[in-house]
Amino acid sequence: MVTDRKTIRLLILEDSQNEAERIVSLFRNAGHATRVHRITSLDDLNDALKSTWDLCIAAHNSSNLTPQAALQTIQRTARDISFIQIIENNSADLRTEMLELGVQDAVPRNEDELLVLVAKRELANLEERRERRSAEVALREAEKRCQLLLDSSVDAIAYVHDGMHVYANRTYLQLFGYADHDEMEGMPMIDLIAAQDQASFKDFLKHYRSEEGNADLTCTGVTATNDNFKASISFSPAHYDGEPCVQVVIRVAHDNAELEEKLREISSQDIVTGLYNRQHFLELLDNAAERVVKVGQPSSVAYIKVDHYPALQSDLGIAGIDLLLADIANILRQQLSQSSQIARFADDVFTVLTPNVTPEQSQDELLALMKKVETQLFDINGRTAQTSLTIGVAGLNEKTSKAADVLKRAHDCADETTQINTLKIYNPADEIAAAASRGDVIAMLQQALENNSFKLLFQPIISLRGDKDELYEVLLRLTSPQGEEVPPSDFINAAIAAGFAEKIDRWVLLNSIKLLTEHRSKGHQTRFFIHLSSASIQDPSLLPWLSVALKASRLPADSIILQIRETDAVAYLSQAKQLAKGLHDLHCQVALGQFGCTLNPFNTLKHLDIDFVKIDGSFTKELSVPENQEALKETLAALHAQAKQSIVPFVESASVLSVLWQAGVNYIQGHYLQGPSQAMNYDFSSGDE
Repeated sequence: MVTDRKTIRLLILEDSQNEAERIVSLFRNAGHATRVHRITSLDDLNDALKSTWDLCIAAHNSSNLTPQAALQTIQRTARDISFIQIIENNSADLRTEMLELGVQDAVPRNEDELLVLVAKRELANLEERRERRSAEVALREAEKRCQLLLDSSVDAIAYVHDGMHVYANRTYLQLFGYADHDEMEGMPMIDLIAAQDQASFKDFLKHYRSEEGNADLTCTGVTATNDNFKASISFSPAHYDGEPCVQVVIRVAHDNAELEEKLREISSQDIVTGLYNRQHFLELLDNAAERVVKVGQPSSVAYIKVDHYPALQSDLGIAGIDLLLADIANILRQQLSQSSQIARFADDVFTVLTPNVTPEQSQDELLALMKKVETQLFDINGRTAQTSLTIGVAGLNEKTSKAADVLKRAHDCADETTQINTLKIYNPADEIAAAASRGDVIAMLQQALENNSFKLLFQPIISLRGDKDELYEVLLRLTSPQGEEVPPSDFINAAIAAGFAEKIDRWVLLNSIKLLTEHRSKGHQTRFFIHLSSASIQDPSLLPWLSVALKASRLPADSIILQIRETDAVAYLSQAKQLAKGLHDLHCQVALGQFGCTLNPFNTLKHLDIDFVKIDGSFTKELSVPENQEALKETLAALHAQAKQSIVPFVESASVLSVLWQAGVNYIQGHYLQGPSQAMNYDFSSGDE
């Protein structure tokens, strides 16, 4: 299964229709739907630019229109289209020259996987630019609305930078007796503070840091006519005209200031427990998310459920359950650290935000809390009640700075525990497991790599010429969380697209070597055919790693036959050539699989030192047609003339076996002989002629 992707709108500057189609197929094979237009002239490009396009890929040269002219046309029209230039070779000077002209990247010809990766990066960048432009438009609209609200607010509001006013609204000007903005612009705020309070005001500003959030100060204000008034000043971090500054809100202190403060306090409290309420806790959580971004201060979030709540509510009644919750709230205050910010988040849920603490560091304190509640006998109107707590914990850090995500993770941990009176800390692997359960192949691959849960099967490859070789092809299988096998074509393509192919190849190699070492220790002379992906063909670190692995296992190197696909060998011919040479230097053998599907398959053999050639399975399926039998015989004769060992797979019947015997095939493989199995138990001696 491939996750849904947006349709890519693609311009291609390429004289060859076939080459343009090949480029398009790269994106389709990677799972992307495409809308494509091949540029044939300057007028054609200008006409095409009337529509929206995402990406332009230009060949290294074109007789229809030069790549530079195409790039300049796109630049002149100011269209946001990422431009990728194909170049003849990987010359640093040539690539630099292209980048200086304004292309987003330059990719050497025939580097198909690199082209797809670069295109994916540029498409992601394009999407971010489009989202940013939309956000900027929305921001400008929001700023206009905010400016109108500021100008018409009944609160006295100003913005101060380095102690100087950069903006003051009408109410602020009226409060201090100034007629217009010009009189106050550039005025130090300290000039509005009475002389006796200026020292304390300076000291407050000196120690105030914007990352600390809101702060309040009470002092005496001075108007333009030297009248004094008691002022309550609130400071908070803000931006004005794109510059960081401090928002100042001034309220004239009245006799009912204490009452106003009490009302503000009540608005943030839960009536039953006296803890913070849900709304205030969410505000605290948002502030913590800002701090983790600005100053890297982590926090721990605990989601605490009261166990047996419905039964307790039914037993104790509404008044009784309120008393129980109040008692639990008191235990929370006593057991948790003073820095913890505690709230009643829902009827049966408390939440705790603890700054400067990771979930692991909060574990002991929360376990002690659980123990305390579990052993507590609550006296509720003369009756004894008992309960316990189930807790989920997640961390707020620079990698997970979205407050809502962290709260949900803590919530899910509490809900997913199968037993009450337990504590569960969020583990990213759980999220991967959940995605895998939903059928996400990428998540299944991650899980299989982390849990070592891939499965290896072995299918025998049998000689038709009387050789006693014990050969098996190693086949990788991935099982879904529901126990169903994922089709190899699905997960292999997904692994390549997600960049997991190299890791998976090494997992297969390492585990195959272990199993082969164990099997050969029982007296067998077994050898393995092991597949390599296109990613491993391009991996220069594979050979030294394999050399170390073989030496550590003390396994004869010739017991390993590395198999690469013909299409991959053609696409990365120079790398495949180096890999084959390196493998032979290690005394390993090399096989070329799915042979015969390219325009000139024998051309590949001119460049690669290959020991075994496995014919593509489509040849076997078409053997009922006489002309196909002749074509196969000709192919096999040509291979044998080059001293290549031939293998034909998909042998499913005795009639096919008879044709292959007459054609002179060296080895056969298929379900007619034995299908893939976890056991290596084929009796190779039974095939002796």
